[in-house]
Amino acid sequence: MDVFKLAHVLTLQVYEKTRTFPRFELYSLISQMRRAASSVPMNIAEGAARNTRLEYRRFVSIAKGSVGEISYQIILSRDLGYLTNNDSDDLLKAYDRVGMMLTRLAHSLAQKARTSL
Repeated sequence: MDVFKLAHVLTLQVYEKTRTFPRFELYSLISQMRRAASSVPMNIAEGAARNTRLEYRRFVSIAKGSVGEISYQIILSRDLGYLTNNDSDDLLKAYDRVGMMLTRLAHSLAQKARTSL
């Protein structure tokens, strides 16, 4: 699944980028960003493993919420001077793409659920 693969790659990028953050952010912003980033592919995977499309769609919705969370954390990191403008722009564009892909996936799951009734 393309959205899962992209979300995984972005999680790896967030882990890499946060290695350069100040040490005092280890248990705050670094931890929050890593959890939010990894939550996206984790929820996609968990939803896909569920028994119904409705459950899958719920986990896709949770993943989309995590996209919103990590997007703000990227902006905050840029404004605090921890990420360059280029790095933050690249990450934000990629997470925007993940969000759009998740929206399409949710719509597809809803349509399939309606047609199987």
